[in-house]
Formats: sequence, C-alpha cells, structure tokens
Amino acid sequence: MEWQLQDAKNQFSKVVQKARREGPQVVTLRGERAAVVLSARDYDTLRAGRPTLVDDLLGGPAWDDALADAVEVRAKTPSRDVAF
Repeated sequence: MEWQLQDAKNQFSKVVQKARREGPQVVTLRGERAAVVLSARDYDTLRAGRPTLVDDLLGGPAWDDALADAVEVRAKTPSRDVAF
C-alpha cells in the first residue's frame, strides 16, 4: 500500500501493523516514493547473509611481509621532530 507522508505520520501504528501483515508499505512525499516501512522479519530476510562493514574490512587483501614491515617501522618512528 502507498501512504502520503502526512497520513503515515498520523497513522504510524497502522502503517507498522500493515507492514507486518501485508508486506512493505510505501511512503510518498509530494507524490514521489520517499521511504518504505518493512516488518522486522522482512528486514532480517534482506540482511541475511550480507557481510557487515567489519566483515568487509577484515576480509581485505592480505598484507605481504614487506608491507607489514613498513607499517611496523612507521609506527615506531615519530612523524615529526617535536622538542619539549
């Protein structure tokens, strides 16, 4: 079902109940699709099996020994000379 934003705001609990029973509810703003209200079950189904940001970062390319050594040396060397 499609809801105008003002109607969706005024009847939000009804929008949520319909999303749970009937499926995604489209909210429009000035006649254009602006948002979709999903049930938690539908959202979980969409997210299932997709990697998280952490998974993506940890799944990057492996560092070779030269790069790991360069990072290790860099971490111990100050980036600028600071006298106190």
